[in-house]
Amino acid sequence: MAEGYQVHPDHAIGDEARLRALFEPTHALAVTKCQNRLGVHSEAFIRRSPFVCIGTQSPEGKADVSPRGDPPGFVEILDARTIAIPDRPGNNRLDTLSNIVANPSVGLLFVIPGFDDTLRLNGRATLSTEPALLTRMAINGKLPKLAIVVHIDEVFLHCAKAFRRSQLWDPAARQDRRELPSLMKFILDETSGAPEDADEMRKLDEGLEQAYQSSMY
Repeated sequence: MAEGYQVHPDHAIGDEARLRALFEPTHALAVTKCQNRLGVHSEAFIRRSPFVCIGTQSPEGKADVSPRGDPPGFVEILDARTIAIPDRPGNNRLDTLSNIVANPSVGLLFVIPGFDDTLRLNGRATLSTEPALLTRMAINGKLPKLAIVVHIDEVFLHCAKAFRRSQLWDPAARQDRRELPSLMKFILDETSGAPEDADEMRKLDEGLEQAYQSSMY
């Protein structure tokens, strides 16, 4: 595929006035639903959620989104305006954490399997190593190295349209994972090159799976 696509200047939206002219006015409910603290229903949503995406931004404006997952209830609700997310072992790139140190603004998207609605939360994050907090987040006797403590500025339930359009939870829409290469082959094909020998590739895939099992927590 050729590279270098550019949006024609005549069709590029460069200011908010031109953007809003394309759409109907915001529904009043879309504005009033935004709160600056957790309510009984948003708390219940977070306690049910086993998965959240964290959006951050570097000082240079480079955006990043990282998934975080654990058993439902893994996100601690500290009070109506504060939550905490354990940081589990990963690849140690530390993209999210480094961004938070430089720029505390974060955006979160909570997902519950089977729910078409999502919960959005925006706020300011701090990285904490408070022992009492980390102890509450232990799994299998293993504590996270730190917690991402988020002070809530805005929280609201997001409508179901995206999930319904994508049919994300519809069993009939599930795709066969075998139709794309494994994670290891995917990375190697696009970097140093994957081994041509099938047995060698299989061993690399098995090694990754073993690493998952031994380093989940």
